[in-house]
Amino acid sequence: MKKFYTPVDLRSRADMTAYLENHFRYPTMNSWNQATSYACNLKVDRLGLSAGIVEKLLDMLDTYEFQEAMQDLRTRFGMEHDYLWQVGMNGRSGGYLVLYQGCQKPSGYRSYCRECGQRNYKSVSESGDVCGRCGSHSRVDYTTPPMEIITYPGRATDDGEDFEDWSLVQLRERVKLVQELDQLADAMVAEALELARTCTVETEEYFVPKTRKVLVPSA
Repeated sequence: MKKFYTPVDLRSRADMTAYLENHFRYPTMNSWNQATSYACNLKVDRLGLSAGIVEKLLDMLDTYEFQEAMQDLRTRFGMEHDYLWQVGMNGRSGGYLVLYQGCQKPSGYRSYCRECGQRNYKSVSESGDVCGRCGSHSRVDYTTPPMEIITYPGRATDDGEDFEDWSLVQLRERVKLVQELDQLADAMVAEALELARTCTVETEEYFVPKTRKVLVPSA
């Protein structure tokens, strides 16, 4: 099975530079935007797994539970880096784990409805506690206003970078960051294999309620 994490001698400028320069990269948006970043190829058929496991994972890819488990790992990565560094899936089939730049900033929301979750840019003291969506008297102010997570998919990271002028401290920090990306890729593969070992895929029918207008006899 393929492993992504690679140990690097953090005392060696040559080893750190070689690791960064030779790491796999992938476009942050499309191939034509000419911006790339560090990435890992997580396509199921490229992980060195048995044919049976590959078939089972391909069957699992579109299930909600599988996608949620993978997203939880990616979200944790962003949280650990205060969203200055984030990860996402890119590619036509979404098979590439890519390192993105980002940030978080105040969302501007000051209150919300406890009944339906509708958020509002005004406080309750400014506009009352009636929700504009559901009409209930359930609007309350946030104790801590929520933040908005921003991702910059068009930004490249170290694309064509010459590391010769980087200090050893800068190189170490970048290597550690990219190694964390590799470790995340390994964790996602491990989680996928655990789901394949403990779960099966079944097909279920579900019905989505819809509303429509109808004519009924007047009373």
